[in-house]
Amino acid sequence: MKNKILLVPALVSILSLFLYACQKDVSVNNTDPSKPHSIRIYLTDHQTPVFDSVFVDIRALEVKLEDDTLPNDGWVSLAIRPGVYNILRFRNGIDTLFGTGSLPNARVKKVKLITGDRNSVMKDGQSFPLRVKDEDREVIANLDNSNFEINNSQVLFWIDFDAGNSIRVDNSGSGNHNGYRLKSHIKIFTRSRSGAIEGKVLPREADPIIKAVIGSDTATAIPDDDDGEFKIVGLNAGTYTVIIDGQNGYRDTTITNVVVRNREDTHLPLIRLQQ
Repeated sequence: MKNKILLVPALVSILSLFLYACQKDVSVNNTDPSKPHSIRIYLTDHQTPVFDSVFVDIRALEVKLEDDTLPNDGWVSLAIRPGVYNILRFRNGIDTLFGTGSLPNARVKKVKLITGDRNSVMKDGQSFPLRVKDEDREVIANLDNSNFEINNSQVLFWIDFDAGNSIRVDNSGSGNHNGYRLKSHIKIFTRSRSGAIEGKVLPREADPIIKAVIGSDTATAIPDDDDGEFKIVGLNAGTYTVIIDGQNGYRDTTITNVVVRNREDTHLPLIRLQQ
């Protein structure tokens, strides 16, 4: 009986420390969204196998906040480095810090990307202009709790520029020369509410294209030239089929039941394509 009485204070102390730790964690990660926050936005690329380079002239980045008292209907301009970005540089999990700023609150509802006129693509060593219609200069994506996060008074998310779906054949050129048109498509995600698939495909001579398919959604990756490694980020949790499309006489390979979980990288074993 005496031993049982002595165990109670120790148990209470352990529970108190546990509850304090939990409360501390909640206070760090669940800040008041009505108060001022900073924001950090990263840029990455949803790969295209068609072009060697995709140069997009990005002029401005804005977010829309839910607050009727704010000017400009709640749109807030963020600090970016305006200029021409080779979107295909940001592949296989590579990203760059793209936009930063200070917000009067964290009730972020939309993000807007504004492009300029200096857009082009490289294909088979040739440069082609990317025409942009006036109505396509702005692309807006909705935001909700599933694709951005708030941590330590900071709003954080990634912009995945879908190069493959953003470029279309343009038949409006004069004469026999047809070019390409830019109609930007972007996806918003955050690392805490998405997962990734990564692996390595050999030999490099196969020039493989990797596709992660779930339902009607397909994400694409092109392995690095040096070591054949690839990574597809921003994937919703679920069970995927990974298709490795071999080129130059190499056979395709399909891997089924690839499970993706939030906050995790799913590693595939080494893939060797056969002729």
